[in-house]
Amino acid sequence: MPPLSLRLSFRSPLIQALVWVVMGLFFLLFQPLSWQASLQISLPSEFWIRQAILFSFLVGIFYLNSELLVPRLLFHNQIGLFILMVLLVVFILMPVMKTIEGWLNLPELMHKAFHPDSDEPARRSNPWFDFFLFLLSLLVLGVSTSVKVVQKWQEDVQLRQNLEQQKISSELSFLKAQINPHFFFNTLNNIYALTLSDIDTARQALHNLSRMMRYVLYETRKDVTFLSQEIAFLQDYIKLMQLRLTDKVKVTFRHPASLNDMSIAPMMFLPFVENAFKHGVSAQSSSCILINIEQKGNSIHLEVKNTIFNNNSVLLEESNGIGLTNTKRRLDLLYPGKYTLQVDEQAPENTFQVNLKMQLS
Repeated sequence: MPPLSLRLSFRSPLIQALVWVVMGLFFLLFQPLSWQASLQISLPSEFWIRQAILFSFLVGIFYLNSELLVPRLLFHNQIGLFILMVLLVVFILMPVMKTIEGWLNLPELMHKAFHPDSDEPARRSNPWFDFFLFLLSLLVLGVSTSVKVVQKWQEDVQLRQNLEQQKISSELSFLKAQINPHFFFNTLNNIYALTLSDIDTARQALHNLSRMMRYVLYETRKDVTFLSQEIAFLQDYIKLMQLRLTDKVKVTFRHPASLNDMSIAPMMFLPFVENAFKHGVSAQSSSCILINIEQKGNSIHLEVKNTIFNNNSVLLEESNGIGLTNTKRRLDLLYPGKYTLQVDEQAPENTFQVNLKMQLS
């Protein structure tokens, strides 16, 4: 999705190296033995060999857990087996380290380092259990599990965002494909009616339609167009509709004389205007259609108001209003949280009114 602003980049070799250096210094050097070594106690070289071997084992179990146990067991809901394998790794590591310490004769050497004047032999600890190593191993495995889980979560989020984006793009293409034929179907019907009564007027209508088709064919291929072009398209459409209207229909179109041209999704206003001409015109009664566009900064306000008749009432959600329904869906997809749409059918005044306010960038 938007992509996540903070992403864990532990897969980067440089980041991994830095993390392991920090962990090595914190867990292996800054421990009680090192604190006591600062009190003028000379630790044997075998101690640092043991630390280096332990560090290598910890790195190994980190990646064994993150690359094998977590993906194969934890992510497949085999939680009991995952816990069992983690404990098995820990309980294998401890006797292995005890064996290495025995090979290095480290208990005797450490006893001499801390008790140089004592003739007593070093006391033998538990032959296989080391409480500090037990906690340290669990901590490393816990960090490994957490890192892998966070990476998996981020990948899942990114995958969902990509799928959602693909779904939105496909849906927008489908919606635009539905709106455009719907518009041409109505317009061509009007021109056909004009050819039966007035050839010159039909020619003018075809000229207007060809200019509008050029806009639809080229501009709607893009994700956005200019607000000035969208308004010019509406002007051509209104002129085309007025060719077939009688004097009983009063059409008023207002728009800003000076525009702060901005980007807008193409053919966003047309379904509302088309709806007004479709349901606001009567051959017997007087009617009026008002189309008003206002701009204040980044805010665009479209008001469409038309007369309605008892047999011609229409709501936004009606199934026959294909363009309106799809336009509302486009608004939800393209301008989430950046638009308000009010549809008001006022029976006493016999008017149907749409108010659309959008925040453009």
